[in-house]
Amino acid sequence: MRCTRCRGQEACLEVRRHNAAFCEDCFLAFFRDQVTRAIEHHKMFRRDEPVLVAVSGGKDSLALWDVLLDLGYDATGFYIGLGIPGYSEPSREKCEAFAARRHARLIVTDLEADYGLGIAETARRTMRTPCSACGLSKRYLFNKVAQEHGFRVIATGHNLDDEAATLFGNVLRWQTGYLGRQAPVLAEEDGFIRKVKPLYRLAEREMAAYCVLRGIDYIVDECPMSKGAKSLLFKDVLNQLEAVSPGTKQAFLFGFLEKVQPLFAQHEAVTLRPCTQCGQPTTAELCAFCRLRAEVAQPKRRRGRRGPQRAAPSPDGVTGPPAPALAES
Repeated sequence: MRCTRCRGQEACLEVRRHNAAFCEDCFLAFFRDQVTRAIEHHKMFRRDEPVLVAVSGGKDSLALWDVLLDLGYDATGFYIGLGIPGYSEPSREKCEAFAARRHARLIVTDLEADYGLGIAETARRTMRTPCSACGLSKRYLFNKVAQEHGFRVIATGHNLDDEAATLFGNVLRWQTGYLGRQAPVLAEEDGFIRKVKPLYRLAEREMAAYCVLRGIDYIVDECPMSKGAKSLLFKDVLNQLEAVSPGTKQAFLFGFLEKVQPLFAQHEAVTLRPCTQCGQPTTAELCAFCRLRAEVAQPKRRRGRRGPQRAAPSPDGVTGPPAPALAES
């Protein structure tokens, strides 16, 4: 099959939702173009604005960091050690190796060493799902570390598959608060820095292809704590639909962003105030992260005993009414 862009080279990757196939050079150009379109269309950040890139050692975040550097942006990596045995250390090594290769700056925070909140132990002591504790901790640290280092925007590696699966799950449960906040850009407001998703136009398979073509070494294994996560089930369902009808995921997500998301975004504003312990924005006296730290410090709960239902954190750590753990991917 010939490349549909240059017509001269053999294609190395087919992108069925665009009815296209690309050779190596044309695919990399397509990849960069999709990222550029996302950044410019949504005004995610300026050319001269430093960007903090959340990196995990996986293909998505390292591809994002690489393409931003390649496009000439001032991109600094930020890695959070999650304290997951057999997984966190290799993930950190991938990020450090990438930073060394690209002569890029990498900021590292260790949840276990710095806060005593390794995800595996936190889940065991609090009886939370690991993904809930992980998501809450990462959202808190994204904001806190970015502010401490003078960044006004943080970029995450959420891709088309991630965003479509999150949307699917939140529509199934009609989580209107989460639906109102699902967008490529979450604006800076009330103590929260701007969060952006430059990869939302690109599929997961394209991340892997980009890393292979660019020679990026990434951790292949899924996080061992994510087994049984409903987001994986939602991705599988959407993959089956995509196989039968290419473009389903893109049409689902893009249609929502264009026609529906603004309606959900018209939600009642909440009043935020600084956490009395750490100073980060919250609706309660203590933010969700500080409450989690206090919970971990308490003696381990006995199984079978249930206390009052705990308020679930929102995607940015703001406390809201109890809700399922599903939030941003």
